[in-house]
Amino acid sequence: MRRPLESDVANRLASETSPYLVQHRDNPVDWYPWGPEALSRAAREDKPILLSIGYSSCHWCHVMAHESFEDPAIAAVMNTEFINVKVDREERPDLDAIYMQITVAMTGAGGWPMTVFLTSEGVPFYAGTYFPPADRFQMPSFRRVIGHVAEAYRSRRDSVDRTVRSVLDYVREGPRVSRAEITPALMEACVDALRATFDSVHGGFGGAPKFPPAMAIEFLLRHHRRTGSEPARVMAEETLARMARGGMYDQIGGGFHRYSVDAEWHVPHFEKMLYDNAQLASAYTSAFLLTREKFYARIAEETLDYVIRDLSSPEGGFYSSEDADSEGVEGKFYVWTPDQITGSDDRVSGLVRAYYDITPEGNWEQASIPRIREESSTVAGRFGMDVHEMRAAIDAARKHLLSVRSARVRPGRDEKVLASWNGMCLRAMADAAAVLGRERYLLAAEGCAGFILRNLVTADRVHHSFAQGRASQAGFLEDHACVADGLLALYEATADERWFTAARRVTDSALAHFSVEGGPGLFDTADDHEVLIARPRDLFDNATPAASSVMADVLLRLARMTGDAEYYARAEGLMSEIAGAASGAPTAFGRWLSVMEAVLFDPPEIAIVGPPDAGDTAGLLGIARQRYLPGRVIGIADPRRGPSSIPLLHGRDVIDGRATAYVCRRGQCRIPTTDAATFARQLDGEQGQSLSIARA
Repeated sequence: MRRPLESDVANRLASETSPYLVQHRDNPVDWYPWGPEALSRAAREDKPILLSIGYSSCHWCHVMAHESFEDPAIAAVMNTEFINVKVDREERPDLDAIYMQITVAMTGAGGWPMTVFLTSEGVPFYAGTYFPPADRFQMPSFRRVIGHVAEAYRSRRDSVDRTVRSVLDYVREGPRVSRAEITPALMEACVDALRATFDSVHGGFGGAPKFPPAMAIEFLLRHHRRTGSEPARVMAEETLARMARGGMYDQIGGGFHRYSVDAEWHVPHFEKMLYDNAQLASAYTSAFLLTREKFYARIAEETLDYVIRDLSSPEGGFYSSEDADSEGVEGKFYVWTPDQITGSDDRVSGLVRAYYDITPEGNWEQASIPRIREESSTVAGRFGMDVHEMRAAIDAARKHLLSVRSARVRPGRDEKVLASWNGMCLRAMADAAAVLGRERYLLAAEGCAGFILRNLVTADRVHHSFAQGRASQAGFLEDHACVADGLLALYEATADERWFTAARRVTDSALAHFSVEGGPGLFDTADDHEVLIARPRDLFDNATPAASSVMADVLLRLARMTGDAEYYARAEGLMSEIAGAASGAPTAFGRWLSVMEAVLFDPPEIAIVGPPDAGDTAGLLGIARQRYLPGRVIGIADPRRGPSSIPLLHGRDVIDGRATAYVCRRGQCRIPTTDAATFARQLDGEQGQSLSIARA
């Protein structure tokens, strides 16, 4: 029997672990979570399914919820005509990938909230994104849409069935691959394609809205390191600088908002996502390693400090995101007026207002989003200061403003811990600890890795989500790939082989359960996953990298550390599938291109033997870690612990009782050395020749 829904009675979502689903527990809509109960009821009652997909920090998801899902009249129609299903896209990326692909194919655009109408078998026949409560801007109202869809399902079933057959043919076709050789010419073509869309005034690619292109930046930095390309360097550095000076970067609290609605990185969509901040912290760390510009190190540190301060869970993992809204208003937590910029010194208050563009008229909706429009020397001169004095004053004021802001009503926080995003953050923390020498990042990385292995890994399979004290949802390829990626980085930062061992186990498990039969590819869901209308296999690097591109990176690093030719062959096979398409849309293949650049760079395999806590060992490690050698791997052996489990370290020993470094490439090694200067010269000469990877 269908239970009654009243305004003071929570619906079926009340017991879910997803914060997004729980946000809708008091809707008058008779929501189901995704599952057999909803599908079987749709079949039994011969009703279509209204599938709504979003996430907790999505501004327009909140808008549609307030406008439509909280409206009793609209809810009554939904409850009468449909079986209503709510899905958290972050909790179920498999469903999101399938239905977003179809929504884009049907409408030419995608986004969240996503609204898809399905048969009881889960096959779409109508799709869209946000629908307003009344007709406007050439968009039909949600009320009109649900009425039209319900009538079509009742009265025009032949038309619905034709659409269903077409959709099934489309999704079951699978991704179209375009095999090609990975050559220096291909990389140059990708750089040229990026130049064609580069915004030379504001940085970034294309016009508004602008998303932070962290993966494309990593590719450009690597390309510059291999070839010396000035266009690649300029595009990467200009974008990094402009993003960090704009309003999309939280000038007071650190960390990046989701994207900029304008071309100047000024007005953001104010939600903050863990995956953006992890990837951008990595990009700024790489830029610092390449250029030694302290500005990049500062942005990386402020971003990671934000993650530790505001997204840390007590158990050691990192939460998913923070909302765009607080007190029902987008961006309210982050904006300022001049009278809010106060302190004991009026001169410093004036300096802060000038530096961050806090003006009486405001730069956004009668308030100001802090941003940096003028050079530090210009602002400092206006206030009779030198740059160092001004920087010290700004830093002190920034701490005060952060304290003031902390008293405001905070945006909501999505407190589920996702394995894939935590894997990205684990790598960012571990790499920053090694490059910047900050103990707090190493502690955060070790805490995150420990949390993952305790709570999200069972018998070498990775669960996807952890919330309310329990893990849920079988892991996807992205979870296995990103966790392995982070664990390998943590091994290189700590010399603790348990992290390497765990990374290899997770990788081998992924190869066993996600492989495409008869080919090199990998599915996004495992062989024992819930059967859906298609088995997703997304090869594009979007806001997060394609799971397969991360796995290609992991496999290459494991191949260099183990000598296992199968790892290398699988990585080559994965890369060859998308190489032909990369030059046509390089921003859609940023992580793939970064991995390909590392292959062409032909990076060294570095083995260092000596007690990690000894001064001479630390000196050699510091030399290796302070050089930008994309794709290089470092194995660290402590002779006090006996033989290493890592093949790269087999047969290595100290010379004359001193820490010793071995620099190798493809199994051929230079003369081992205990001398730091000699080791540095060996690494500085390790750029090697560009390679062409032949394809069968």
